[in-house]
Amino acid sequence: MGLLGPFARRALVFWFLAALFVLAWYLTEIAVIVFGGIVLATALNAMARRVSRLIGLPDTIALAGVVIGLVALLLLLVWLLGQQVAQQIGELRSTLPQAIEAASQWLKMESPVGLSLSEVWTLAKEGGVPWARVASYASIATGGLLNVALIAFIGLYLAVSPGSYFGGALKLVPNDLRPRVATAFRAAGRGLEKWLLGQLLSMAAIGALTMIGLLVLGAPLAVALGVLAGILAFVPFFGPLAFGGLAVLIAFTDSPTLALYVGLLCLGVQQLEGYVITPFIQRWAVALPPVLGLLAVIIFGLLFGIMGVLLATPMMVVLMILVEKLYVEAGPPSEGHVASG
Repeated sequence: MGLLGPFARRALVFWFLAALFVLAWYLTEIAVIVFGGIVLATALNAMARRVSRLIGLPDTIALAGVVIGLVALLLLLVWLLGQQVAQQIGELRSTLPQAIEAASQWLKMESPVGLSLSEVWTLAKEGGVPWARVASYASIATGGLLNVALIAFIGLYLAVSPGSYFGGALKLVPNDLRPRVATAFRAAGRGLEKWLLGQLLSMAAIGALTMIGLLVLGAPLAVALGVLAGILAFVPFFGPLAFGGLAVLIAFTDSPTLALYVGLLCLGVQQLEGYVITPFIQRWAVALPPVLGLLAVIIFGLLFGIMGVLLATPMMVVLMILVEKLYVEAGPPSEGHVASG
C-alpha cells in the first residue's frame, strides 16, 4: 500500500466499497437482517457500557442486566397499556372504513375535487382495484415477524462478543487496508450509537406530544395513535406523513372540524420536531442532512423493500461515515489505531 499513490489508494477503497454494495445487492434480505442485528447490538452495547460505568459491573453482566431490564420494561408497558392499546387498535380496525366513508362524503359535498376522488373510490370498491391481493399481506406480516426475530437473535449474539466478530470481519480486508478500515468501522459504530440515542429521544418526544395533544382535543384512539406516531417517526418524511393522514382520517369519524384540528396538531408536532427537538439533539448526535435522509428512504426502499425503508436512515448514517473515512480523508492511519481497538 505504501508503494501506491493517494489516487491509487482512493481508487482501491472505492472499489472495495463498490464490491461490498454489490455483495449486499445479491444478498439483499440477508444483508438487511444482518445490518438490523448490528443496529440492535450497537444499541445494547451502548446501554451496557453506560450501566457498567455507573455501577462498575463487568460488561457481560451489564449487558445481561440491560437485556433483562428491557424485557421487563416491555412486559410492564404491555401490562399497563396493552389492554387499552389492543382495545383501541381493535376499534381502529372497525373505525377505519367508517372514517373513509365519512371523509369521502364530506369531500363529495364540499368540492368538485372531492367529488372526483369519491368517484375514484367508488370505482375501486366496485372492482377497479384487485383487493383480493390484500390477503397476501398476512404472509408479508408473518415474514416481517420472522425477520424481527432473526434480527433480535443476531443482535444478541453480536452484542455478547462484538470484538471477535469485528476482528473476523477485518480478516476479510487486505492487510494494507486494515488500519484504515478498522478506524472507519469504529467511527461508523460511534456515529450509529449517537444517532440511535438521538432518534430514540426524538421518537419518545413525538409520541408523547402527539398523545397529549390528541387527549386534549378529545380525539378517538389517542393512546394507540400516540404510540403509532412515535414508532413511525423512525422513518423520516414518509412515516410522519402516513401517520398524519391516518390520524386525520380517524378524526373524520367524529367531525370534519376535529379532523382539521388533528391535522394542525400533526403539523405543529412535526414543525416542533424539525425546528426544536432535532436541532437540539443534533448538537451531540450525528446530523444527517434532510436531503440524504429522504434519498435514503427512497433508494434503500427500492433496493431492499420494507426492511430497507425501516433501516434506511441508519444505513445512510453508516455509509456517510464510511465514505468520509475511507474515501474522502487522505492518508492511512498508523498501525497503532488497530492495536488500540
